[in-house]
Amino acid sequence: MSKFGELIDEEIPVLLDFFTDRTDHSNIMHGVLRDVAAALGDKAKVIKIDVEKNKQLAEALRVKTLPTLIVYKHGDMKWRQSGEQDANTLINIIQQYI
Repeated sequence: MSKFGELIDEEIPVLLDFFTDRTDHSNIMHGVLRDVAAALGDKAKVIKIDVEKNKQLAEALRVKTLPTLIVYKHGDMKWRQSGEQDANTLINIIQQYI
């Protein structure tokens, strides 16, 4: 968990995507997140977290629905949403924290 603290303690927004390859919804989000990362460049980070490989973290953050998207900045959760989102929506949300 200490690595997680380092991961989210950034001056730029960090978008976390909790997913598993077993769901179609999570697979659809892969392309969306690529677009978001490309649009924001080095102004934000986009990180995918496989819940099957990170069960303890997913439980600690109470991730129940996939995909779950969370934005952190300076270690503080700024926004959280479960379910699919389109690239423009995510870009607009993240830009609020740049």
